[in-house]
Amino acid sequence: MSLRINDTAPDFRAETTQGTIQFHQWIGDSWAILFSHPKDFTPVCTTELGYMAKIEPEFTKRNAKLIGLSVDPVDSHSRWLGDIEETQGAKVNYPIIADKDLAVSKLYNMLPADEVGADGRTAVNNQTVRSVFIVGPDKKIKLMLTYPMTTGRNFDEILRVLDSMQLTAKHKVATPANWKHGDDVIIAGSVNDDDAKKLFPDGWKTVKPYLRVVKQPR
Repeated sequence: MSLRINDTAPDFRAETTQGTIQFHQWIGDSWAILFSHPKDFTPVCTTELGYMAKIEPEFTKRNAKLIGLSVDPVDSHSRWLGDIEETQGAKVNYPIIADKDLAVSKLYNMLPADEVGADGRTAVNNQTVRSVFIVGPDKKIKLMLTYPMTTGRNFDEILRVLDSMQLTAKHKVATPANWKHGDDVIIAGSVNDDDAKKLFPDGWKTVKPYLRVVKQPR
């Protein structure tokens, strides 16, 4: 069965570079960003893991944990981490799942259920294992993105989306195209004008009856 937004993120037990984890337990009351890789020692992924290491404090500020995944064993991950620190100038402090048997990749529909184990497989065989999942504290999937092998991921965009999700989960608003933290937002369509007056006593700009722009709640 394919996964959809608001489905419960599949739970799993896995070996990582920081020991064995149970995914839901590891998340706890935090948000989680799970991002996957088709193989260790691949060039684009090396830059991605390094960049995420650099901006991990920004996720920590937002009560979000990072966890990587790659289709190789822990000992291979450990060697790769040295290359990442050397070439990208950042030490990876978040765990990386060792998905040698493809169990998590299959569980998250990144590979077909009938795929065989990782032995002898190349990055091309695993090229669909290049996804980002944002999981909320309620263990529901909030976002899914899949990238091609040759296109590095924009993790600043993941931060932007996380800001939007956390804001809109707390306030009855939505964020417009290209919104950034601090920009104006849109009053949710589920809020009528009478209720909006209570929620936003300083008023708003009505562009259309269904498009009401207001300052970002603090």
